[in-house]
Amino acid sequence: MHLLWTLIIGGIIGWLGGLIAGRDVPGGIIGNIVAGFVGAWLGTLILGDWGPNIADFALIPAIIGAIIVVLILSAIMRGGSRRT
Repeated sequence: MHLLWTLIIGGIIGWLGGLIAGRDVPGGIIGNIVAGFVGAWLGTLILGDWGPNIADFALIPAIIGAIIVVLILSAIMRGGSRRT
């Protein structure tokens, strides 16, 4: 049950990161989950483990990290689609 809860919260964090950044996360639901997990790791690495914790995610650093991941992913995906 903990794994399911973690996947749901990771997806919500990735979705919020994309919503705040104003960009779509490539990959749909799976992309949201990956952006949430990677964003949580990156945000905790940079900002530390502070703020409210839900499903072992420090919520505020995770959302900030997800925003960074979404911006990086959208820049990479946009750069790759410009080839002519």
